[in-house]
Amino acid sequence: MTAIDPQTLSEAEKSAEKEARQARIFTRINRMDGWFQVLGLAWLTPILKAAAGDNPRAQMKEVWQLLGVPLIAIAVFLIAWGTLAPKVQTSLGAIPGPVQVWEQVGNLHADHLREKDKAAAFYERQDARNAKLIEAGKADKVKQRTYTGKPTYYQQIWTSITTVFFGFLIATVVAVPVGIAAGLSKTANAAVNPLVQIFKPVSPLAWLPIVTMIVSAVYTTNDGMFSKSFLISAITVTLCSLWPTLINTALGVSSIDKDLVSVSKVLKMNTWTKITKLVLPSALPLIFTGLRLSLGVGWMVLIAAEMLAQNPGLGKFVWDEFQNGSSQSLAKIMVAVFTIGIIGFLLDRVMYALQSLFTFTNNR
Repeated sequence: MTAIDPQTLSEAEKSAEKEARQARIFTRINRMDGWFQVLGLAWLTPILKAAAGDNPRAQMKEVWQLLGVPLIAIAVFLIAWGTLAPKVQTSLGAIPGPVQVWEQVGNLHADHLREKDKAAAFYERQDARNAKLIEAGKADKVKQRTYTGKPTYYQQIWTSITTVFFGFLIATVVAVPVGIAAGLSKTANAAVNPLVQIFKPVSPLAWLPIVTMIVSAVYTTNDGMFSKSFLISAITVTLCSLWPTLINTALGVSSIDKDLVSVSKVLKMNTWTKITKLVLPSALPLIFTGLRLSLGVGWMVLIAAEMLAQNPGLGKFVWDEFQNGSSQSLAKIMVAVFTIGIIGFLLDRVMYALQSLFTFTNNR
């Protein structure tokens, strides 16, 4: 009988323990990769794998593809922009370069802080005046007014975001049930399809006057929960953004495996159980695809609607700066363009995160 060297056994145990530890690390990294994908930080995965000892050369090549190439592309864009922009003259002067645009970011932030200080001073004066009136026994003359200064850039961003989410929410509430009905019933699909084909291509600029007249006729005062301008923009977003969700929902529902439908009939599922337990889980990936498309369409539609109707938000900011025609206006417009693009990207990331959480395609 051959004796086993205790030292050899110990080294084998250490090697096995090391491999098990690395396997656990890679498992955690793979789970984190799902969130990195959602946040647009997929390049962190190969870095962590390389740090854990997984073929550093191959992982660095992946980092180059995911991070290096995009950064170089951005750098080339900025250099080309900074070089070519001063050579292009417009009615508002030369096109501003990256430096001039960044300066306006600081100026807009400073304007926000100044307006915030003005609002705080206004409310301090109001509180002091009301306190004196109460001390003098004139409580009936106490008034609470809202500061009505010029909205800052941040406030206009927030107005646009809340408007697009409200319109998108209404569109979702309408489109998902109608899409489910169209996917489950050929009769419902035959009824809905002509309306989709007619109204889907309609521009928001065509909807806006109709919505404005209807809201103005129904909403005769601004004393309600929402302002008239807010409702006009939100309903316009709804009318233009519900179609991708409706179409993708109907497609997802109609694509359900026929065997599953047969099982639901054998089990004698009622309509509600069939929808919640069978239809929705199977159709969710396509539904979320439609929601992502709808939110992107809604965001683009909103900016156009705000510009045309002069409703508060980023669109109005762009139009006001264009009408202003100052030497800084073009740089501020470009700040707004980048802001619109970045917010659109973040909105898509939010929907992608929700899709990763709620659909079975989630690989985390």
